[in-house]
Amino acid sequence: AHSAVWNSHPKNYGKGSRQCRVCAHQAGLIRKYGLNLCRQCFREYAADIGFVKYR
Repeated sequence: AHSAVWNSHPKNYGKGSRQCRVCAHQAGLIRKYGLNLCRQCFREYAADIGFVKYR
């Protein structure tokens, strides 16, 4: 009976609804420009995407 409770609530909005497209992490997401990367993966892939550090 209790198994029906798990994941019965829809996660369509808020932090729990989004995850990193690379590692599925939910915290520290960069959603700007539709990146949807967590900050750890962003640092890893930023150069490949074309981001340049000016400072």
